[in-house]
Parts: sequence; C-alpha cells; structure tokens
Amino acid sequence: MAVGLAITGGEGGQQHYNGRITLFLVLSCMMAAMGGVIFGYDIGISGGVTSMESFLNKFFPEVFIRMKEDTKISNYCKFDSQLLTSFTSSLYVAGLFASFLASSVTTTFGRMPSILAGGAAFLAGAALGGAAFNVYMLIFGRVLLGVGVGFANQSVPLYLSEMAPPKYRGAINNGFQFSVGIGAISASLINFGTEKIKGGWGWRISIAMAAVPASILTLGAFFLPETPNSIIQRSNDHHKAKKMLQRVRGTDDVQAELDDLIKASSISKTIENPFKKIVQRRYRPQLVMAIAIPFFQQVTGINVIAFYAPILFRTIGLGESASLLSAVMTGIVGTGSTFISMLIVDKLGRRVLFTTGGIQMFISQVMVGGIMAAKLGDHGGIGKGSAYSILVLICVYVAGFAWSWGPLGWLVPSEIFPLEIRSAGQSITVAVNFLFTFIVAQTFLAMLCHFKAGIFFFFGGWVVVMTVFVYLLLPETKNVPIEQMDRVWREHWFWKRYVGEGSEDENA
Repeated sequence: MAVGLAITGGEGGQQHYNGRITLFLVLSCMMAAMGGVIFGYDIGISGGVTSMESFLNKFFPEVFIRMKEDTKISNYCKFDSQLLTSFTSSLYVAGLFASFLASSVTTTFGRMPSILAGGAAFLAGAALGGAAFNVYMLIFGRVLLGVGVGFANQSVPLYLSEMAPPKYRGAINNGFQFSVGIGAISASLINFGTEKIKGGWGWRISIAMAAVPASILTLGAFFLPETPNSIIQRSNDHHKAKKMLQRVRGTDDVQAELDDLIKASSISKTIENPFKKIVQRRYRPQLVMAIAIPFFQQVTGINVIAFYAPILFRTIGLGESASLLSAVMTGIVGTGSTFISMLIVDKLGRRVLFTTGGIQMFISQVMVGGIMAAKLGDHGGIGKGSAYSILVLICVYVAGFAWSWGPLGWLVPSEIFPLEIRSAGQSITVAVNFLFTFIVAQTFLAMLCHFKAGIFFFFGGWVVVMTVFVYLLLPETKNVPIEQMDRVWREHWFWKRYVGEGSEDENA
C-alpha cells in the first residue's frame, strides 16, 4: 500500500513520480510505527512474566509446583498448562475479531482514528493487567491488549505503505517490524530487571509499563496526518489530497501520482462490499497471499521463540535470570537483522530475502532439534556447552527470520492490494496472522511435551514448504508503485491466467 516515487506508466516504460524523503514523512511514520512497539512489547512481556516464579505462584500455582517439586515429570512437559497458554493466546483471539472491526473504521473514518483506537485500548489493557489480583482480571486485560494490537496491526502497515514513496516503501514498511523488535527488546530488558525485585511484584511493573508506548501512540495519533490515499477515498477532496501529497513528498509536482490515486479511488468507490469483492477470480493472487503469507509467518515457529524463549531456555537448563538475559540477546539479534533488512530490501528485492532467510532458518532449526534430541532427555539437564550451542543456533534462526519472513510478512501483504479491497485484504492478513498465532501459542507447550525435540523438525518442514511457495508463486514487488501493482500479477507465469483480460468479472 503505498503511494510512491518510481511509477510505471502502462506495461512498459517507467515513469517517475517526483518526491523525496521529507522530515514530515519520517516523523509521521515514526509515530505510526509505535503501533509496532506495543505489539513487540506485548510479545516480549508475556514470555518473560510466564517464566517468573512469583507470577506463576500467584496465578498458575499448579505449574509452579510442577516446575519446583515434580521430579518425575519430563523436562519437556513442565510448563504444559492450558490456562497458562490461554493467558498468552487470549490476546490473539481478541485481535482477530478486532482486526475486522478495524477494517470498517479504517475505510470509513481513515487510518489515523484506527491507530488512535488501538493505542487507547492497549492503554486500558496495560492498566488492568498491571493491577490484576486474579487470573480473570489478568486475562480480561490481555483481551483489551488484543483489541489494541488488532487495530494497530490492521492500520499501521497500511499507513506506512501509503505514505512511503515506492522506491523506499520496503524500508519504511519494514520499520514496523523493526519497531516490533524494539518493543520486544524493551520488554525483555524490563523483565530482566523486574525479576530481581525482592517482593515478587516485579511482574506488575513489566505488564503496566506497556502503558508507556501505548500513551505515546494514543497522544501521537491526534497529530498524525491522514494519508493522501485515504483522503481521496473518503472525501474526494482532490485539493486537500494534493496539498498533503505535496507536503509528504516535499515537492509541488505531484500530479502524476495524484492522478493514479484518483483513478484508484474512483474504482474503489464502485465497491460496496470489499469482502465479497476480494473472493472474485481477478483478486485470487492477492487473496492467496493474504492467507498464505501470515500463515507461513506463524509456522516458521518464530512465536514459539518469541513467547516462550525464557521457558525454552529454562527447559534446557538455564536459570531464571539467565533465561531472561538469553531472551534479550535473541531480541537484539532479531532487531539488528531487521535493520539490515530495511537497508537492503529495496535493492535486493523481496524474493531474495525470503529465500535466503528460509534456508538459514531451516538449517538452524534442524541443528537445534538434533542437539536437543541427542542431549536433552526427559530427566536431568543438558551440558553447558550444548545449552550455549542451542542459544547461538536460535540466534542464527532469529536473524534469518528477522530479515525475511518477519518484516516481509507484513510488507508484502500491505503493498499488493488495489485500493478497493485494501482495507479488507489487510484485515484478512491480520486475522489469519492472529488465528495461527493463537493456534501455535495455545498448542506449543503441549506439542513440546509430546513432540519433544521433534518440534523443531516440524517447523523446519514448514520452512521448506514456504520457501518453495515464495520461489514459485510470489512475483517481485520492489519499486512498483502501489496503485500500479496489478501489473506484476498480469506478468506472472501462474497468476496471469486469473488476472488476464478475460477474467475481469468472473467469480471463483
């Protein structure tokens, strides 16, 4: 979803939009990207507090007793509790439903009100969670956080892609995943500090501190400019849209880009129900990607590492504090790798990063699974050398994800939809993402208990499938203006049969 710098006129020659990266654009996108920080903070915080003994003792005493006193239970099964996983995964069920509500808010009222609603709901959830005195209050707080994340994840990637020039859309949109990484590192560092608080109430600080990025996002949303795409789509005020476009691009000569936006908007206004429209044959490639990419992003196994890294490191024998510190390390590696991705995604393209990241993830997962299968039995510990080898390999895996499926899993879906189905398409992407995040989060601890080290081979197999899928079916989208994106599907060896001239109005 972006407006852009380099645009294509027709099938052949490349016509250029004028513009540059302006301070106004950078500040707007940095503020919007705080939506990524709240998402990352939440992912990091939930994994950390669920490995804190004081938190487990208060809300999940049966897990605490099992971890401390049950010597007969398998190393792989100590944390297997449906109530504990529902604490983590309740957020994603709420986010799933919120993302569909967010679609109509984003289309009817604009991107900015949707971002505002996300920040406000997250703020309320942080306050409730930090003050929780029973498990129901805790989980209701998580649900409110989920509503916040649902709104933010639906609107922020859209906002970034629409504000960015095509030439830099990859870098700017990858800023969302970079922000997720910043949030996760912040959470891990806070967990590492609060775990040391003697009174055993440090987890309250960890959960309540989510209010800091949520407050910045909520207040900042009042000052966020609306995207030119959204202004035209909602009000048809071409003069206002042109003024905003000139301000964002830093030049008065924006007519070519404005014309494309007006054309896209006039098509979108003929659509009454975008969710009905998106299932038509001509939108088949976009619908397939809206479902497949977030599904594959979750079955890389990344959220296993993100939610449960501290628990996983405790499983292989690291202490409470060492586990939290290890989660900080993996967070730093991931965020650094996403930053590298921001620098190279518009030069090398999306497909190269997807493929190399997939190979890197597969090799490291197979090696982690091999070491755990060989060294960690149901009882007893694992040697220090093997534990640190696993930690290094998990960092290699996280790096592979963080410059491929991490940022690109949000970038590609946000840039491929035509304006008439854009908000609906992004909602489907977010909903599928949350649905499978929920399924993975809810089943992982039970899978770890039953599959043991084989869990890594399970996710490794999916990485092979998704890498082949991208290689065969995803066309390159770098530098293609967002309102000209239909061209890449018409030229693709497989998808052209769906989006060719004759298939315009056919249904499935």
